[in-house]
Amino acid sequence: MAVKKEAQSYLQIVNSIKRGVFAPIYVLMGEETFYIDQLQKMIEESALSEDERDFNLTVFYGTDCDMHDVVNTCRRYPAMSRYQVVVLKEAQNASNLDLLKHYAQKPLASTILVVCNKGGSIKAPELMSVLSANDCGVVFESKKLQEADVASVIRGYVKQHGCSIDEKSVAMMKDFVGTDVSRLIGELDKLLLLVGNGGSIVPETIERNIGISKDFNNFELEVAVRTRNAVKAFQIVDYFERNPKRNPTVLTVSVLFSFFSNLLLASTARDKSERGVMAQLETKSAYRARIFIDAMRNYNTASCVRIIGYLREFDAKSKGINSRQNEYELLRELIYKIFYM
Repeated sequence: MAVKKEAQSYLQIVNSIKRGVFAPIYVLMGEETFYIDQLQKMIEESALSEDERDFNLTVFYGTDCDMHDVVNTCRRYPAMSRYQVVVLKEAQNASNLDLLKHYAQKPLASTILVVCNKGGSIKAPELMSVLSANDCGVVFESKKLQEADVASVIRGYVKQHGCSIDEKSVAMMKDFVGTDVSRLIGELDKLLLLVGNGGSIVPETIERNIGISKDFNNFELEVAVRTRNAVKAFQIVDYFERNPKRNPTVLTVSVLFSFFSNLLLASTARDKSERGVMAQLETKSAYRARIFIDAMRNYNTASCVRIIGYLREFDAKSKGINSRQNEYELLRELIYKIFYM
């Protein structure tokens, strides 16, 4: 089977595995271990039945294996099965990884070799060169999830499971979990199980089952700020102070900084139509563009610049620079300045 030489995305690989199309060799590497573990497990369970795994699944660990043994195992034929799966875990700790190039030069169609290298890129240039030249392997780099990508991961995962989720629920989950992929997927799995196939995750579902308030969260604070609803904004800050573990101000200020930075960018667009703002923000979401178009009625370019200054000032004071106020007093002061200064 011919495979692409460049790195493939997680969903590309998942879709191929679901169709029963396997590459002879998989190199799964990177800092985010969740996706590496998921793909390894999916390959094992899709290529082999439970009974077949007893004789056709071999797992090596880089810390204590001989690479010659890995190569020799890969060259064996499966027992009463179409495939055998050979997994090399902790490849980042292995010696002589490049010896695998000898197997990669002529891999067996009946063997699926899965190399799991956690913590960064694999240090086996000769192996990677052979994989590229022979077009015989799939390479996947699992990068650390960035805050800007959390929302799209949530939407994609929910959609992948045949369900839907609204924007407020996305924001609530993003604020609650952050960039911890394992925890994020675990929480989403709970919600997906509750709503069932074809169901919809809404704020009430999250509030009842995870414990995040649907009325007092960073999403609602952003709405209150952008619509200049001061009463609601201060109510939310009061709630945050009563529930500090779930509502650290560092996250709140990060959300506000992101909002006003994007609002500043949108306000400088020559074309302030929906299409123009989408282009300026480099987003495909018309909904997101409309949010900033509405917010521009309440905040001009100069006020955005001033507010970003207040946010930087909060950051300094929260670190004890020229201030002994607690973080929630500082947050109230920040909200006051946004509305009245």
